[in-house]
Amino acid sequence: MSMTDMSTDTPTQTPDVRTIDMKLEVVTLPVSDFDRAKAFYKSLGWRLDGEFVFGDGMAAAQFTPPHSEASITVAKGITTTEPGSVQRLELIVSDIDAAREHLIRRGVQVSELFHRDGAALLPGPDPQRRSYLTYASFNDPDGNGWLLQEVTERAPGRAWED
Repeated sequence: MSMTDMSTDTPTQTPDVRTIDMKLEVVTLPVSDFDRAKAFYKSLGWRLDGEFVFGDGMAAAQFTPPHSEASITVAKGITTTEPGSVQRLELIVSDIDAAREHLIRRGVQVSELFHRDGAALLPGPDPQRRSYLTYASFNDPDGNGWLLQEVTERAPGRAWED
């Protein structure tokens, strides 16, 4: 692993952030049973992008949710993070009822819908069905936690301009 020099010198020109592509590509999820995790994410219908066995108990498989540009890697032995410790991975969906039913049909235990009202989480969808406020949750077999979040309209400033 290389280290980057964190110089205190001020550069004469700093590139505009809009000219630099930085995209979240992969989040690694630690799992205790690699084959069980692989089977779970395959059962969701997510695309298997690749599988890597490094030996010495180290393995990884990369999956991409439908239409996502970011992926997850289920991994054993390549991270020191405890299995089940990753929480609040958010999947944005335009129809949370359809997404929830899709997961349930695939055998996933998904919570009932709930919504945020200020600091409180209350049962059922947001009464006005506003974007960003209605959720459902599920866990993978290790307890890594996922949220479905309904977004039907992006808030201003939530998309990069070209």
